[in-house]
Amino acid sequence: MVGNIPLILCPAGVIILDNEKRVLLQHRTDNNTWGIPGGCIEPGETVEEAAKREVYEETGITVDEIELFNIYSGEEQHYTYPNGDEVYFINIVFITKRFQGDICLDEIESKDVRFFQIDDIPKEITPACIPVLRDLRCKIDTYFN
Repeated sequence: MVGNIPLILCPAGVIILDNEKRVLLQHRTDNNTWGIPGGCIEPGETVEEAAKREVYEETGITVDEIELFNIYSGEEQHYTYPNGDEVYFINIVFITKRFQGDICLDEIESKDVRFFQIDDIPKEITPACIPVLRDLRCKIDTYFN
């Protein structure tokens, strides 16, 4: 589709938690905000493959087992990119504590990647990640019991 109507995009992302109950966030280059690693599913990929690929591309980290955290849609997933493109995401979010490797910035999509305590995350959050991190704040302890 072309023109000025909003498109529907389907990204997949992963909440990555370390043993200190910290969440990994990526400082994005496209909108200068922080969010969980993730991106759009490519044709022929499964949602899980896309989530794992995006995490690796953006952070250098390999995630092992992932489980579904939640699916987000609706007005909270409306976004206008800096270039004016308007979208509604159907945002599929996974969660894991199982990962390996060292953080390695791609410097194309990522300015910085680091772990934060859930109550000490930056204020500049990618709009589509606001409800994700809000839900994580309420549920984080359940992943450590």
